[in-house]
Amino acid sequence: MKTNLSLLLKTSLVITASFLNISCSDSKEVVKDNGVVETPKVLPLTDLSNSGNWVLNKSISDEFEEDVLDEDKWHIQGKNGTYVSNFLGRSPSQFSTDNVRVEKGMLKLETRWEPDYNFDPKVDKNGDAYENITTAAVISKNEFVYGYLEVRTKAADAEVTSSFWATGNNTELDFFEMFGDHKQPQKLDKERELWWSIHDWTSDGGGRTTYTEHHDLGFKVADDFHVYGYEWNENGIKIYVDGRLVTEASKNSINEYDDVANNNGGNGSKENYITTLPIKVWFDQETFPWHGVPNSKEEVGGDGSIDFEIDYIRVWQKQ
Repeated sequence: MKTNLSLLLKTSLVITASFLNISCSDSKEVVKDNGVVETPKVLPLTDLSNSGNWVLNKSISDEFEEDVLDEDKWHIQGKNGTYVSNFLGRSPSQFSTDNVRVEKGMLKLETRWEPDYNFDPKVDKNGDAYENITTAAVISKNEFVYGYLEVRTKAADAEVTSSFWATGNNTELDFFEMFGDHKQPQKLDKERELWWSIHDWTSDGGGRTTYTEHHDLGFKVADDFHVYGYEWNENGIKIYVDGRLVTEASKNSINEYDDVANNNGGNGSKENYITTLPIKVWFDQETFPWHGVPNSKEEVGGDGSIDFEIDYIRVWQKQ
């Protein structure tokens, strides 16, 4: 369980600008003067008055306050040999079920320098082998469509992604793919970047990127915890960081994406806003070789281990 201080902070429903990194929880009950026991509502950081009439979807939301991960809610990628979408990880790294734990009220996904791991002898779709590095992934067992998603996380300080994304109905919505470190001197903002994307996995789409954005957040994503919020509905997506609107993309602007990029007039004739059906959410770590990968134990946290830490995930939907 979290410390008493953390619990007090998480039950606060009045968050000032100086406390934008503090989260709130429904885990603390309040006894009113009439003796009635009430549990304070958990609300989005950007809508503490609940003008949006949000209702918490408890089948997806998780505070990670138990001793182990709730496997009624989450599939650990690779558990019992089951890999959703046959995805073992992005080589050279491979997902390991040993790298998932709940500790001090946090979900922690670990990357390890582990040359002696029993890597799968198969190669990935690009012909590259799995070797040296193990990572981790968890996937929600329940799905939903539209709502307000909020996570409080701190990225791993290494050349691996710390990612929050979703798949379902041949679509992919990458809420963020963050790099705490990298080996690209021409991209000095990579460790401060929020990168989000939409992909089409239909037979015609083949994984095509239908929309993407990169934003310099002004802070290193591995230095501290931050709250990332996403309002996703039939009209588009708004993204908030620590309660501040960072970017928004309407359905029309997303549909115009390819047209503008290819100088086709930007009339929005192509249906790029494809994330309109139920999805399941993922937290994971991967290696992206084009951004560099750890080549030694010292490059993985100094001692061969580094965590991507998730304080909570909360998903609200309209009443």
